[in-house]
Amino acid sequence: MRAADGFTGRANSTLTCGDPGMPIPRALGVIEGFAREHGIKPTAHVVIGSPPEQAIEAAGWRVDLDHPGGAESLVMTGPLEKFADGVAESRDLPGWWELTAGSEVSPAQRHVLGSGTNVCFAGTVENGSENGTVVAAVRGAVVEDVLHVARLAVRPSHRRQGLARRLMGELAGWGLEQGATTCALQVAEHNEPAIRLYEELGCAEHHRYRYWVPAVS
Repeated sequence: MRAADGFTGRANSTLTCGDPGMPIPRALGVIEGFAREHGIKPTAHVVIGSPPEQAIEAAGWRVDLDHPGGAESLVMTGPLEKFADGVAESRDLPGWWELTAGSEVSPAQRHVLGSGTNVCFAGTVENGSENGTVVAAVRGAVVEDVLHVARLAVRPSHRRQGLARRLMGELAGWGLEQGATTCALQVAEHNEPAIRLYEELGCAEHHRYRYWVPAVS
């Protein structure tokens, strides 16, 4: 059960893998109580086709079609050695946060993106200058042997220049140095350009998930 002041769906939802140890309707009631306590929307993070999904639907919940990131997302995985190229340098640049989180960064955003013991804030700076504009950014975090990739972003003015591919290659190189062998990432099903990029890097769909919310909230 996760709460982070509303920043990102995953960080403000309850993961429904496994047996909750109680009937599903009762578990959903616990989710609603947890959400009220933390001031967030009651949300269940559900792997599509998993055993809890039918029971959650039968209990009167619905797919959150209004979710800002889209109703359905893919989790993709792939071997780092296939696309590693260079090694990313982790730099906590102000422009990194502005590009990936917005002009005003909240404590919740810094907690969600900055927590962890092995995190990389990789970015591409225009003209290579330390004082230049961050034109591409990505976050990586290594847990055991998996590099978790998030917040890949390129400024509209600098798209279609291969910056995302280059940055992913450098992040993969960083991940290998940290002992990771595999990457995992999430991407909305409607983000076809990103899905194509990840497929070209050697990633494949592992599973899909979507968020469920009470039919009447």
